[in-house]
Amino acid sequence: MATPITASTLLEALKKAGVEYEEVRDWRNHNRNHKGPWGPVHGVMIHHTVTSGAEATVDLVYDGRSDLPGPLAHGVVTKDGTVHLVGHGRANHAGLGDDDVLRAVIAEKKDLPNPNQANTDGNRYFYGFECENLGDGDDPWPEKQLDAIARAAAALCKHHGWNERSVIGHLEWTDQKVDPRGFTMDEMRERVAERLK
Repeated sequence: MATPITASTLLEALKKAGVEYEEVRDWRNHNRNHKGPWGPVHGVMIHHTVTSGAEATVDLVYDGRSDLPGPLAHGVVTKDGTVHLVGHGRANHAGLGDDDVLRAVIAEKKDLPNPNQANTDGNRYFYGFECENLGDGDDPWPEKQLDAIARAAAALCKHHGWNERSVIGHLEWTDQKVDPRGFTMDEMRERVAERLK
């Protein structure tokens, strides 16, 4: 059972991992905790935004949409490799997913089951990173961005004593999503594993 990292400790962990980050507005107090608990945390979830442009993307993830209030993640990884911290606490990023997947992540199993249920509140159990990309499979993922995603995820894994199998994509949590698109989560987990060595 892992207690969520504090905001100050997160900054220290990101610094140690060599992550370039920016603190956005009142990110330390920006959350959806009034909607339910945050924690225990069990992993890190990676998303793509279906947006273009760093400033507009960060604002969207911080503020949310009319149908889904922000924060929509804990951090936004823009194409230049910067991690913009937009929330600390419960965030509207994972939604409902499969409890079989959650159990596999907790056990750090190599192979995740295919999600086929929406019976578990992922916003409670996962850190989330939204990554600036159109999500069409053609929009490129710059090396700086992929490296920043891996470094940020590895920083959280290191803090909690997790391995790379605690990092999943939204598409591995629910059969209702396709993100991230443009790289595989196995490739990302390999990057995270390298960072954890």
